[in-house]
Amino acid sequence: MLHDVVKAIYRGDYLIEIEFDDGKRGVVDFSKYLSRGGVFERFKDIEFFRSFSVNAELGVLTWGDEVDIAPETLYAEATGSGLPGWMEPEKEASKDLHRGLSQTSAR
Repeated sequence: MLHDVVKAIYRGDYLIEIEFDDGKRGVVDFSKYLSRGGVFERFKDIEFFRSFSVNAELGVLTWGDEVDIAPETLYAEATGSGLPGWMEPEKEASKDLHRGLSQTSAR
């Protein structure tokens, strides 16, 4: 089941407390995103990081029109429930694709 983000409160550093539509809540440490680069490079600017908002229409935590993180990922991190089963095979498929590309380029 998917859960929308309904509320988010900045708790200092790279911590945000997130509440979901089922009433569950938890604190997510976003500092791990700092090393990912790409769109998350902007998180290194703490003022940008603190500018998050909840897009009530989509049920996501967002930073302007530039960055958002899947609510399923946030729910898993905030509640410790783990990712939904349908997200796990995607991870395995990505590993298989990477292995296949590595083997192809090695030829």
